[in-house]
Amino acid sequence: MSTSTLKRVDPTQVELEIAIPADDLERARERAFREISKNAKIAGFRPGKVPRKIFEANYGTQAIEERARDAVLNAAYQKALEDNALEPVAQAKVEELPPPDDAPADVRFLAKVSIRPDFTLGEYTGLVVTVPPSAVADADVEHALESLRRDQANLVPVDRPVALGDIATLDYEGKIDGVAFEGGSANGQQTEIAEGRFIPGFVDGIVGMSAGETKDVSARFPDEYQAKPLLAGQVAVFTVTVHDVKVPELPELDDEFARRFGKADATLDDLRADVRARMERTNKTRSRQVATAEVLEKLRQAHEIPLPEVLVEREMDSDVEEARAQADRAGIEWSAFLAEGGKTEEEFRADLRAGAERRVKTSLILEAVARAERIEATDADIDAELSGLALQYGRPKADILEMMRPNLGTLVDSIVRSKTLDFLVDRSQRVEATLPSAS
Repeated sequence: MSTSTLKRVDPTQVELEIAIPADDLERARERAFREISKNAKIAGFRPGKVPRKIFEANYGTQAIEERARDAVLNAAYQKALEDNALEPVAQAKVEELPPPDDAPADVRFLAKVSIRPDFTLGEYTGLVVTVPPSAVADADVEHALESLRRDQANLVPVDRPVALGDIATLDYEGKIDGVAFEGGSANGQQTEIAEGRFIPGFVDGIVGMSAGETKDVSARFPDEYQAKPLLAGQVAVFTVTVHDVKVPELPELDDEFARRFGKADATLDDLRADVRARMERTNKTRSRQVATAEVLEKLRQAHEIPLPEVLVEREMDSDVEEARAQADRAGIEWSAFLAEGGKTEEEFRADLRAGAERRVKTSLILEAVARAERIEATDADIDAELSGLALQYGRPKADILEMMRPNLGTLVDSIVRSKTLDFLVDRSQRVEATLPSAS
C-alpha cells in the first residue's frame, strides 16, 4: 500500500512525497498488460490469450509500464489527498524521485499541490450596508411619463439647422488615427440630439448643421469608458452627414394617451400607477445589486487570506484572453493595442493582478460560507437552471443537458455561488440612503 509524507511549503502549497511498493507496481503492470493485450494480434494466439512474455517480445514493455505507472500514481495521489485532508485547486506538478536505497524496486514521486488556504471565517450575517432608496419620487414618475411622450411623438420636418432636442437622420463613420472601429458607424440612423447620449463633443459638433451638410466632428471617449474599454481615452473623428431635421410633436398627457399602453378604459392615473410600480421594481433590483456589492466588499475587507498563485494566474490568463478578443473584434493587432497603452504585455498583465486577486478572494470566501451553511445545488435547482436555459435558447431541455454535461460542475458551482450571495444579502441589514432635501 502506498504511503505519503506531507511538507508545507506555504499556506497555499504543499509537497507530497509518495512511495509506491514494488508489489503494487507489478500488479498494476499485470492489469495494464491484460487491458492492452485484449486487442493484440499475434499469430497463433487468440486476442486476450497472448502470454505476457510473447506480447512484450513483439510490442515491448513501454506501453505497459506507462499505463501501470499512471494507474498506481493516480490511485496513490488520491489516497494521499484523502489521508492528508487536502483540497487541491489545480492539477499537481509531479516528478519521479530516485528509488529509496533500502527498497530500490519501489517508486517515489513528488507532487507539488496548490491547495485552498485555511482561514477563519468571520461574521458574515447581519452586515450593515447602505442601499439606494426604494421609494420613487413623484418628480421621477413625471419625468418617466415625459419620456413616454417623447417616444410616442410625431416627428415633424423643419427647415432649419439642428438644435438640441431635435431628431436628425444621420450617417456617420468614426475613425481613430484614420482607422475605423467597431460600433463607430451608422447609416440613416434617426438620432435624438441630446447631451449625455453620446461621447463628449459629438452632439456639440452636430448642432448647427443643416440637412445635406457633411463635416468631420471630433469627440473623445471618456477615460473610464466601460462599454468598450479599448476605446477609453481615445480621440475619434466622425464624418457626419445630416439627411433631415425633425422636431418631436408630443401628444397630450391625458386618458387617451394612457390607453396606448393599457386597457381600453385605462386612465392617466392608471398609467401613472403602472409607471411607479415598474420604477419601484427597478429600484428594488438596483438596491439588491448595491447590497450584494457592499456585502462582498465588507467580507473582503474583514478577511486576510493567502491566495493560491495558480488561481490568481488563471484569472489573469482569462482577462488577457478577453482583452485579446476585444482587440481582435475591434480590428486592432494585439501588439498595436499594447503600444497604444504604452505597456508591454508583462506590464499590462501586472495591471490585472489586483482585480484577479479580488475575484479569487471573493470566491474563497463564498465557498467557505457555502460549506459553513451547507448550501448546495439541489436536483430542483439544476432542473430549474436547465429549464431556464432551454427557454432562453429555444431548445429542448434534454438537448441543453447534453450540451452542458461536460461542464455540469461549472453549472453547479454557479448555482451554489448564486444561492450563497442570496443568503448573504437576505441576512444583511440594509439601510436606505437619505436623499438630499430639495432647497
